Amino acid sequence: MTIAYRHADAGGVKIFYREAGRADAPTILLLHGFPTSSHMFRNLIPLLADRYHVIAPDLPGFGFSDAPSRDKVKWTFDNLAKRIGILPMPSD
Repeated sequence: MTIAYRHADAGGVKIFYREAGRADAPTILLLHGFPTSSHMFRNLIPLLADRYHVIAPDLPGFGFSDAPSRDKVKWTFDNLAKRIGILPMPSD
């Protein structure tokens, strides 16, 4: 099982994410808490990837994702959720 390391544009912010498993399998989105990153799922992803398509992004400002300055982005939980919500996800 291989974990792919990718980036996606989420409203002008580069979001890093880890992806594993078959794209046609049911998708599990693993969201980390504060103040961590997708790295916390490094041992869980291989355990899930044989049955699921796993995506674990770094929220903006964490891990390998961009951290725009506060004068450009309002750092609220609502805005973090909006950025994750516009990431490209597999279609059903």
